[in-house]
Amino acid sequence: QRRSLAPSQLAKRKAGEEEEEEEEEWHLPTTRKRQKPVSETENGECYRSPFRKPLAPLTNRPHCLDSSQHEAFIRSILSKPFKVPIPNYKGPLGLRALGIKRAGLRSPLHDPYEEGALVLYEPPLLSAHDQLKIDKDKAPVHVVVDPVLSRVLRPHQREGVKFLWDCVTSRRIPGSHGCIMADEMGLGKTLQCITLMWTLLRQSPDCKPEIEKAMVVSPSSLVRNWYNEVEKWLGGRIQPLAIDGGSKEEIDRKLVGFMNQRGLRVPSPILIISYETFRLHAEALQKGSVGLVICDEGHRLKNSENQTYQALNSLNTPRRVLISGTPIQNDLLEYFSLVHFVNSGILGTAQEFKKHFEIPILKGRDADASEADRHKGEERLKELISIVNRCLIRRTSDILSKYLPVKIEQVVCCRLTPLQTELYKNFLKQAKPVEELKEGKISVSSLSSITSLKKLCNHPALIYDKCVEEEEGFVGALDLFPAGYSTKSVEPQLSGKMLVLDYILAVTKSTSNDKVVLVSNYTQTLDLFEKLCRSRRYLYVRLDGTMSIKKRAKIVERFNSPSSPEFIFMLSSKAGGCGLNLIGANRLVMFDPDWNPANDEQAMARVWRDGQKKTCYIYRLLSTGTIEEKIFQRQTHKKALSSCVVDEEQDVERHFSLGELKELFTLNETTTSDTHDKIKCRRCVNGHQVRPPPEGSDCTSDLSQWNHCADKRGLQDSVLKAAWDAAVTFTFHHHSHEEQRGIP
Repeated sequence: QRRSLAPSQLAKRKAGEEEEEEEEEWHLPTTRKRQKPVSETENGECYRSPFRKPLAPLTNRPHCLDSSQHEAFIRSILSKPFKVPIPNYKGPLGLRALGIKRAGLRSPLHDPYEEGALVLYEPPLLSAHDQLKIDKDKAPVHVVVDPVLSRVLRPHQREGVKFLWDCVTSRRIPGSHGCIMADEMGLGKTLQCITLMWTLLRQSPDCKPEIEKAMVVSPSSLVRNWYNEVEKWLGGRIQPLAIDGGSKEEIDRKLVGFMNQRGLRVPSPILIISYETFRLHAEALQKGSVGLVICDEGHRLKNSENQTYQALNSLNTPRRVLISGTPIQNDLLEYFSLVHFVNSGILGTAQEFKKHFEIPILKGRDADASEADRHKGEERLKELISIVNRCLIRRTSDILSKYLPVKIEQVVCCRLTPLQTELYKNFLKQAKPVEELKEGKISVSSLSSITSLKKLCNHPALIYDKCVEEEEGFVGALDLFPAGYSTKSVEPQLSGKMLVLDYILAVTKSTSNDKVVLVSNYTQTLDLFEKLCRSRRYLYVRLDGTMSIKKRAKIVERFNSPSSPEFIFMLSSKAGGCGLNLIGANRLVMFDPDWNPANDEQAMARVWRDGQKKTCYIYRLLSTGTIEEKIFQRQTHKKALSSCVVDEEQDVERHFSLGELKELFTLNETTTSDTHDKIKCRRCVNGHQVRPPPEGSDCTSDLSQWNHCADKRGLQDSVLKAAWDAAVTFTFHHHSHEEQRGIP
């Protein structure tokens, strides 16, 4: 018998041998070399090892077990609980099988007690006795914003998301599910609405999604931007459907597919569509229901009679959110249309609103109003604000002072050139638009006269064709142009504003690496900008209504890149004034004013947005003493009305009487600024700007929105100071957040 030679075994045997007497000493048997395994040689001798035991015969039959033993063995395998292979895991320990409903109370989708959690709904506290009686399958749970989003929300955005959720779930106004997000530009309205959509699509107090589908309706230029924002913040967790082009049949097929989606996990729960496409395909979208509709740049719905408003209003959806940084643009009736769209009936009918609110408020705001009218107007204003504030949230851009650099806005009054002055006076003599207005007529020719004068203020080249054809008001005007004049090349010296613009661009290009955005209401003016850029060899890009939606997103992204060589971005305020992010530039020139202050505000907010790192300069160019100053004055009146109703400012100046606003067709050649004269500024002495009075003094300015006015000595902007001698006569300055930044 072969024995083990392992040291442990040898030690055991040695200990045993000492207790017993061994008869003979064991000798290590001699080992043989391993040979070829042959059972027997030719001589019949066997070479098989004497120490090797024969192997048991192999069979294909398995070892038989009793059936009860086999079942017990399988059950012992399956009964082992699943353990999460994550270090320090403190969640459920897997004491239940997959696919089986967990017993006990329902739990929220996200932890409400996590640090920084944004809780939109908290169930009422229950006593121990009530907890025993409550139905565990019906107990409400916390609604908590996804931590992926709550971590990036700023304090004012967290407040906004809570307000939106309370409104659309009818917790602020019982029976009403709409609201208006009226934050000023740049405060992150898009992110707040994406957070609202994602929360409603995933959770509710009933432990199930609040809605199945959501729809975003926006201007065509912002469809791709909304798609990119959803991808950016949700990181592929959801697949939105963006419709920004295609044939009618293809779009109808996509919309029908979207409306037919059902269930808790809809493949594409968010539809992003433009106002134009929605209006054309409204029939396909009205066949089903949508849980939530968000209308971006919602001031497009200011007229309840237009087709887009009526098509959206006929949608089968109670939850409506309207986004507009400028909810009041022209009058209170437009404001009523917006509120009525989101929460029908809270302000009554249009006739009731006009009688009870609009007429008394406007009477009280007029500079010629009596004391009784003012008192009644203020009472009705307070009543209106108390109703609307339940469904409207408004924060001003002052909040951005913590996150963005300073913005300096300057209204620059530019004198007309001799050619412009002669053409302007010649037109007023021939067209005689003042006489028509005195008779109470506003004819087509009157509106045409306004357009002609606005174009003349931009550059005489824009009305050159009318002079050639000798249209009304321009008979004999061709003789006033220089000899050999041609519209093929731009001549900045013929326009006061173009001369100032040429200086601003030249000084900016030579003294800094800043980029400039040029904004105009007319594509003809953009054509002049192009000629100027080509003659000065400035690299530029242009965005107007002729550019496709897909191409717009590409050129904006390229311009914002720090490595892009483009110096100028030309923008049509009608085509791209809303929603675009042009933080690649920090200087913006608003070349001509619009009657609607909201259009100008939207366009000027393109550069002062999240991501901007430089001080922003906004130049608003006006032709001195012309119709452009009257337009600016009308804007001031409308913005004062908006401040009263939306911003709740009590001390907004009653700048101009309504009678003064009718003086459109006049030319004041003797003033440095017609607007400044009407403001009755008490900071200027003998036409010279005096530094703002010290805090607490009795001398205050009638200007509510401008910090001070200035001549050349008061300018802090080196670029504008260099351009002063060109044609500038006066400037108004408005520093945003200079108190917080310590700017004098």
